[in-house]
Amino acid sequence: MQDSTVNHKRIAKNTVFLYIRMIVVMGIGLYTVRAILDLLGVVDYGIYNVVGGVVAMFSFVNGTLATSSQRYFSIELAKGDLNRLNKWFCLNITVFSVFILIFVVIAESIGLWFVNTQMTIPPERMSAANCVYQFSILSFCISFISIPYNALIIAHERMSAFAYISIIEALMKLGIVFVLMYISWDKLITYSILMLITSISITLSYVVYCHRKFIESKFALYWDKSEIRELLSFSGWHLFGTFSVVVRSQGINILINMFFNPAINAARAIAYQIYGAVTQFSENFLVAVKPQIYKGYAQNDYIALNKLIIRSTYLCTFLMAILVFPILANSSFVLELWLKEVPNYAIAFTQLVLINGIIDSASGPLTVSILATGRIRKYELTVATLFILNLPLSYIFLKLGAEPTTTMLVSIFISLVVFFARAYILSKKLNLPLSKYFIIFLRITFGLIVIWVSIYYTIYDTAYSFLTLVYQSIIVVILTTLVYTMFVFDKNDVKYIFSLIKSKIKK
Repeated sequence: MQDSTVNHKRIAKNTVFLYIRMIVVMGIGLYTVRAILDLLGVVDYGIYNVVGGVVAMFSFVNGTLATSSQRYFSIELAKGDLNRLNKWFCLNITVFSVFILIFVVIAESIGLWFVNTQMTIPPERMSAANCVYQFSILSFCISFISIPYNALIIAHERMSAFAYISIIEALMKLGIVFVLMYISWDKLITYSILMLITSISITLSYVVYCHRKFIESKFALYWDKSEIRELLSFSGWHLFGTFSVVVRSQGINILINMFFNPAINAARAIAYQIYGAVTQFSENFLVAVKPQIYKGYAQNDYIALNKLIIRSTYLCTFLMAILVFPILANSSFVLELWLKEVPNYAIAFTQLVLINGIIDSASGPLTVSILATGRIRKYELTVATLFILNLPLSYIFLKLGAEPTTTMLVSIFISLVVFFARAYILSKKLNLPLSKYFIIFLRITFGLIVIWVSIYYTIYDTAYSFLTLVYQSIIVVILTTLVYTMFVFDKNDVKYIFSLIKSKIKK
């Protein structure tokens, strides 16, 4: 069977829209982070991130239900049953409403106690921290409502709408910077209020778009016990898995705050801002591929699906590498160029989190494919247990007096173990030999080592101006493309890509 169910042209078109979105959002985002850090100061910026991180710990529910919605919506679209799609849409909104109520109860009890008694916050900023916490709760609840609408847009592969709304959100955040420049009132509290207004506006945009474009987005109260059990079974196990990822990110953030001061949280937050911007390259591609993976599984085209998984794994790491390596080679210059004052540990955190990002990018297509099967209990138990180990292992090292960056070394090691765990589980579900994934890992690792050695002995830490950085980045892109073409990409895929480019040039 040929990979007829995989629409490569649609993937390419959607990826273009997402990359346009990424370039604009990333450019604006990098500036706004720099400006907000300067306007709030290191301490207030650290407070905003660590207090907001308490709320963000509940985002594992958000991410879980978003994945669940996308899976069920994409599969029903592949089957062409809009009536069933509407029922799943209504069911998701009903379940989401229940989760919002549970979240508010937990956040206003356990979460509030934790912020006021367990966190390292200067006494004079405690009232502001509480305001930030309350506005973060409201923002989270409002953004929660947008999940099924966002998932419906992605399932329909309307990436242009997704891109435009994201650009609007970035522009609104840029507007917040200019507002903060001209106010004399508490900037931290004002920033929280304006972020809440942004969240409300973006959620309304998703809702209005879906109501105008998709007839199946009309809500009516719907409740079916068997479907609820199916949804909660899938979401429940995925909830456990996503919670473990939150433990690795926000849990470690809070752990660092317990051993150090908010300035270290600010340094880590800066590193993750860069990480978030860089990973957009591979994540946007994965967003474009997700519906095709779900639909390929729904149509039982496993040959095409396995090919798509392998291609996506190579491309995700490639897209990460062309951005990660220039920053790794010139981390100090990049941060000094971006920030007026570089906090201690920001450079080390940035380098380590980017290395971790390349490893995680290879796991993305494997994760989506396992979720497509719907049989995820064993997968989530295995992966979640491994990710949760980040917290106790990091605590032990910090208790023994280790540097805060040790937490990232722990994360890198566990990410490597998780990749092979995911590959093993997927090999059992889709009958793809584990040796195939081991070969994939070896080819990617060999390619990345060749690229890094070449960079290390030629341009490492030599940037002294923005133009030099651009020049070096172009060299890295060319080098990465050549290495991947020669050692990583499958030869048939290379021929396909070149023939596709050739046909576009002729047109």
